Amino acid sequence: MLAGTGSDVGKSVLATALCRIFLQDGYAPAPFKAQNMALNSYATPEGLEIGRAQAVQAEAAGIPCHTDMNPVLLKPQSDHTSQVVLNGRPAGNQDAYDYFRNEGRGELREAVHAAYDRLAARYNPIVLEGAGSLAEINLRESDLVNMPMALYAGADVILVGDIDRGGVFASVYGSLMLLPETEREAVKGIIINKFRGDLRLFEKGRRMLEELCGIPVLGVVPCFNDIHIEEEDSVALAAKSAAAQRGKVNVAVVLLRHISNFTDFNALERDPRVHLFYSNNVDEISKADVVILPGSKSTLADLYELRRNGVAQAILRARREGASVLGICGGYQMMGRMVCDPEHLEGDTESMPGLGLLPVETVITEQKVTRQVRFTLAAGSPEMEGYEIHMGRTSLAEGEEAQVLNRLSDGAADGFTTGERCMGTYIHGILDNPAFIDALLAPHAEKLSEAAFSFDYHAFKEEQYDRLAAHVRAHVDIPMLYEILEGKR
Repeated sequence: MLAGTGSDVGKSVLATALCRIFLQDGYAPAPFKAQNMALNSYATPEGLEIGRAQAVQAEAAGIPCHTDMNPVLLKPQSDHTSQVVLNGRPAGNQDAYDYFRNEGRGELREAVHAAYDRLAARYNPIVLEGAGSLAEINLRESDLVNMPMALYAGADVILVGDIDRGGVFASVYGSLMLLPETEREAVKGIIINKFRGDLRLFEKGRRMLEELCGIPVLGVVPCFNDIHIEEEDSVALAAKSAAAQRGKVNVAVVLLRHISNFTDFNALERDPRVHLFYSNNVDEISKADVVILPGSKSTLADLYELRRNGVAQAILRARREGASVLGICGGYQMMGRMVCDPEHLEGDTESMPGLGLLPVETVITEQKVTRQVRFTLAAGSPEMEGYEIHMGRTSLAEGEEAQVLNRLSDGAADGFTTGERCMGTYIHGILDNPAFIDALLAPHAEKLSEAAFSFDYHAFKEEQYDRLAAHVRAHVDIPMLYEILEGKR
């Protein structure tokens, strides 16, 4: 298990690296995180839902993702409530206070343990990931994901500390000292992550940590910005520059408050023909060549915010002036005439007018659609793939006509379009397909420089996993890690 001194210390990326390293070394690894909190989710081949981070780790391990890799997923709906997804299916909404009370934890714990047991029967080694800090002493009795899970699995725990945020000695030593002795004995090593500067300057610090903690420092991993692994949260999205670039198609992704599945845009961001940025600035959006409305966990709340802050008007202005507009999932729902929530699944608002860019209406439904799909453009294209995760049915408004955007492999229709510059779809991952990106950019071909070429995102991701593995191998004592796993240390 990779456990942390806190959140965002790099556990997920290091777990991804170990999955690829173990695969390269001839093993059959699989990732596991008992409980994850994220809006960025993914559909398994069975049509169930897990956290995107575990799907990425499974990809690095060279295996299909499965709900056993992330049996409990919490999808925040507000500052206080989350949708609880258990074994890939929604199990209701819960207030944070109620969720973390001890009542009902036994049932969740049994489900988590059963998922781990099924996974461990098929793969070896299992790369477990903790959540937040391993020493949240006020939550110990209700903890499903950190040390109680490690003890159940008999896992060797490696403590990850983030030196970039400062205070790494106190956070590592303090985390260990807050653990009861039985848990402390399970921690077999330390990795210092996100180091900047000359590694030789930390040699004394490394020795001091080993003497203080009585366990080895397996490695000091430098920061990197030239290896690109899909991120789990959206904290850094707004920092991407909105300055227009010549010779490229400028693509604005509307920065929603409840944005979900923002990894839909990773391939587009890497495409050399595209300058992609995230923004809710009306001037930046109105000047974009392509505007994308992304997925949302709270469609009505985000639609209301777009109307309040003027972004809705900026999108309509951009469309009138020739920009393309693409809506994905919740963004597709917002592009229609009306979004209705008669059962109040998202909140008190029962209905709200959409942007009116597509002649469709949406009704939010309790039943969640979660599946992987194969499809072609209705206008003709090679077969492509993606996945759906949504609550709601979208259909043409009475008396209206529009062209179907996609045809699924089973013959069903997905999405609508009113020309090559205005379209909506429920398919996440649609922009991972070069054929769809080519169709999206085609109306703006005159802006592209002669050097522009299409982009193979799958090959790019495989290269990044290998580069990440090489980076971690260079700075972590992998032979010592194997000795720990084999019980020799």
